[in-house]
Amino acid sequence: MKVKKFDQINVLPFIDIMLVLLVIVLTSASFVSKGTIPVDLPEASSASAPIEKMKSIVIDKNGHFYFEDRKMGFDELKAQILELDPKKDALLIKSDARSQFQNFVKVIDLLKSKGFEKVSIETKQ
Repeated sequence: MKVKKFDQINVLPFIDIMLVLLVIVLTSASFVSKGTIPVDLPEASSASAPIEKMKSIVIDKNGHFYFEDRKMGFDELKAQILELDPKKDALLIKSDARSQFQNFVKVIDLLKSKGFEKVSIETKQ
């Protein structure tokens, strides 16, 4: 009985497994984004990049309010805004283009009545 000498390694199955893992990582990475609330922003010709240290208020297409990515009713949003300093805190409003305009007006009216000076509205260019 002759024993075959083992002097080579077949790496093709290893390469196949690595390619499959690479495909899985790349496809799952494209679905994992910022983890933000999906909002279809309205368009504006003068859109600019938002300032990073702003607190965000989001109004989605169903009329739900979010403050710092936490879903809440308008009364809770009002309580959160009352805790902020109108002179120091900057706010960024993101309103879905398909949401009711009345919800946007309610938020703007609240911010105006409390004297907020640093308010931005995010749009897409």
